[in-house]
Amino acid sequence: MLHPASGVATFSAYAGPGIDERLVPNVRIRMSEVIAALSVALDITEGQPEGHAMRNAMIGMRIADELKLTTEDRSALFYALLLKDLGCSSNAAKMSYLFGADDHGLKRASKDIDWAKAGAKMKYVWRQCAPGGSMIEKLLRLAAVARSGPQGERQIVEIRCERGAEIARQLQFPEATAQAILALDEHWDGHGHPQQLKRNEIPLLARICCLAQTVEVFVSRFGVHDAIEMARQRRGRWFDPQLVDALEAFKDDADFWSRLHSPDLVQELARWEPADAVQMADEAGLDRVADAFAKVVDAKSPWTFQHSTRVAEISVGVSQQFGCPIEVQRDIRRAGLLHDIGKLGVSNLILDKPGKPTEDEFAQIRKHPEFSQRILQTVATFGTLADVASAHHERLDGRGYHRRMDGTTMHWVSRVLAVADVYEALSAKRPYRDGLSWERIRGIMQADAGTAFDHDCFAALIHWHEQHALTSRVDAQLQQVDRLIAELG
Repeated sequence: MLHPASGVATFSAYAGPGIDERLVPNVRIRMSEVIAALSVALDITEGQPEGHAMRNAMIGMRIADELKLTTEDRSALFYALLLKDLGCSSNAAKMSYLFGADDHGLKRASKDIDWAKAGAKMKYVWRQCAPGGSMIEKLLRLAAVARSGPQGERQIVEIRCERGAEIARQLQFPEATAQAILALDEHWDGHGHPQQLKRNEIPLLARICCLAQTVEVFVSRFGVHDAIEMARQRRGRWFDPQLVDALEAFKDDADFWSRLHSPDLVQELARWEPADAVQMADEAGLDRVADAFAKVVDAKSPWTFQHSTRVAEISVGVSQQFGCPIEVQRDIRRAGLLHDIGKLGVSNLILDKPGKPTEDEFAQIRKHPEFSQRILQTVATFGTLADVASAHHERLDGRGYHRRMDGTTMHWVSRVLAVADVYEALSAKRPYRDGLSWERIRGIMQADAGTAFDHDCFAALIHWHEQHALTSRVDAQLQQVDRLIAELG
C-alpha cells in the first residue's frame, strides 16, 4: 500500500519477484537475433507465414554472395532484408477502408500478382472488394478503388516505404538500409512505386530486396521451381537481369533451399550475417528497437495511435511510486511499448469498425496477448518480458485473458501494465465511444480494484496522476482519422 508520508508503495500480498529484478537480463546478444525474432510481427502484419522476412533475408544474402558484395553493403542489405516491411502497418487502415476487406488478406493476395498485367490487377480488385458483401457493396467499393486510380495505388506504397525508411533511420542503421526499404517496390522497367525509378536509378540493395521478397513468397506458396520460373518471366521488367542470373546460379542448390524450412530460422539466419560486421544489442539499442516496433503497432489504426507509447509512460510513472530502480523502469518501459505487438495480427476491419465489436470480433481481439507472447518470447533474452507484457489483460480474480492467471501468479509488472493499459484505453476515443474523463475512469476502475486490478497499483496510478495529469490523445487520433479520410479522397 502507499505510505502517506513518503508517497512510496510496497506490495503487501504478492509472493514473487521483487521490484529490483530485471525483466531483460543484461547479457550480450546480437542485434540481428532481436530484429529477426521481432520480424515475425511484420510477417503477420503483411499476411505472410511466420518467418517470411528471415527466409527473404537468406535468399537476398545468397544473391549478395553470388554478386560478391562488400562487407559494408552486405551488412546494410542484411538489415534491409529483415526490416523491409517496417512500414507495413502504416497503410493497413487505408487498404481496409478502401476495399472493405481484411488488411491481412489484401496484403497476402497482392504478393503474387503481376501488377503490370491489367487483367491480373482487375481480377485482384474484383475478388478483394467487399468479399462476402452484397453486389451493391462490391460495386461501391470498386467505384472507390477506381476513383483512387494510379495515384491511390502509388500512395499506398509510398506511405509504407517512406515510413519504413524513417523507422530504419531511427534504429540507426546505415542510410543504404533506409534507401533499400524506400525503393523496395520499384521495378527495373520503371513501372514500380512510389517514384517509378528504373534500372540503375534503383539502389542495388533495393533491387535485391525486391527480387528476394517475391521469390520467397513464391517458394513458400508454390515451390522453388515456380519461384525461379516467376523470376525468369519478370526478368527485365520487375527485376534486374543480373540479379535473376545470380538467382539462377544457385537454383539447384537443394541444401540451401531446404534450410529455408529450418525449425530454428533465427539460428539459421545468423550464418548469413557478415561475421566481421556483427552488431551487438546494448541497452540503448534495445530501447531503439522497442520504440521502433511500438511505432509499427501504433500506426496500424488511427484509434490505436500513440497507445503503446502512452502505456509505457504511465507504467513507468506508476512503477516510480514504488521506488522502482531505474534499470527496472527501463525494462518496464520496453514492456509497455511492446505489450500490444500482437495487435498487428488483428484485422483493421475489427480495429476500425464504426460500431461496437461483436462477440466473435471481441474473441479475435482477445487473441492479441497470446500473439504478443509468442512473438516476444522468440527473442532469447525476452522470456520474462514476454510473460509479463502479454499478461496485461489478466485479472486478479482469474477472469482475464489469455492465460487465466490470478493474483497468486501475476507478476507485479503485469499488474502495473494492467492499470496503465485500461486507464489509457478508456481515456482515448474509440469508433463506438468518446474518450472518458479521469473522474469517470477512476470510478470505473475503483469498482474493479481488488477483483480485476491490484489495489496498490491502482493507488499508485492515482498518486501519479495527481502529479502528472495525462494529456488527452483524442485530438491526435482525430487528426489521424482526418488524414486517412483525406487520403481516401
